[in-house]
Amino acid sequence: GAVVAMEVNTGRILTAVSAPTIHIQDFIGGISTKKWQALLDNSKHPLINKVAQATYPPGSTYKMVTALAGLAKGVIDEDTVFYCPGRYSFGNRTYRCWKHSGHGPVNLEKAIAQSCDVYFYQVGQRVGVDSLAEFANKLGLGKRTGIEMEYEKSGLAPTKKWKLKNRKSKWQEGETLSIAIGQGFNLTSPLQICLMTATIANGGTVYRPQLVEQVVDPEGNIVESLTPEITSEVEGFDRYFEMIRNGMEQVVHSKRGTARKVAIEGLRIAGKTGTAQVVKIAQYKHLKEEDIPYKFRDHAWFTCFAPADNPEIAVTVMVEHGLHGGSGAGPIARAVLKQYFSGRLNQIVQ
Repeated sequence: GAVVAMEVNTGRILTAVSAPTIHIQDFIGGISTKKWQALLDNSKHPLINKVAQATYPPGSTYKMVTALAGLAKGVIDEDTVFYCPGRYSFGNRTYRCWKHSGHGPVNLEKAIAQSCDVYFYQVGQRVGVDSLAEFANKLGLGKRTGIEMEYEKSGLAPTKKWKLKNRKSKWQEGETLSIAIGQGFNLTSPLQICLMTATIANGGTVYRPQLVEQVVDPEGNIVESLTPEITSEVEGFDRYFEMIRNGMEQVVHSKRGTARKVAIEGLRIAGKTGTAQVVKIAQYKHLKEEDIPYKFRDHAWFTCFAPADNPEIAVTVMVEHGLHGGSGAGPIARAVLKQYFSGRLNQIVQ
């Protein structure tokens, strides 16, 4: 998987980790054929930089895109309530919520906090796939971020036109429901999800993620220093970003939030869990999670920023086949935040 941490007000990358790692010393003087073959044969693909070169369905981390699209297009406001009985019928299909007993009446804040699929199915259906793609693009998804990493993938924010061109078939409205909860044709890199999170945290400024802090000559003189580079701005949605941030804060700090385990005493964290389905295989539906073959287990996402009221850092964690965002990815993000804020936690409380 991957871990990315970024300063939300500069685009400066603090951490970019891809796992499993490769041992650079193996390459010094030329790598042996045996070791090279072992890297090629490794099913966990250590040669791919998963921060920027690997893409995955974003799962429920995408629900912030759906929320922003719904608010901006006027199909919902913060008081709009949908009833979740645990499923949603559309066409001749039933779309399930992850919580089979349902969430009951749900507004935007509760929908984000508890990650209610039924709420976002209905928002997605009302705004349509092309509007979802429009807002995904605004938040930095579906295109390269411009980071100085080789072979960065652009991911995919699908549209009706894209499907017609690439799949030679018309868009089915039911597919929009899958897109609205981050499944279907959606593909994102961990770096893109971190950039999206930072953009929500800072109120709409999309920075180019930067790796180099300064360039120094042999005498120690600074030749060049990092200056934050704004690639675009999402303007006019301050109130909507605030509503989404409030929901994200409840993910960690409310009684039924999906990432309560991530909470750190003395620090307000705003986050979003995600579980990305790898395959739809009915034969595994009734198995205990530990009995599902590793390669068929869901991917686990967690993305967050802190402090919630005055954001400094965004952290995104993606664990391949980690099952659940809250338990598989959340604790790693928590460890990064604890390290970043170490020695400051008491001051933040005061």
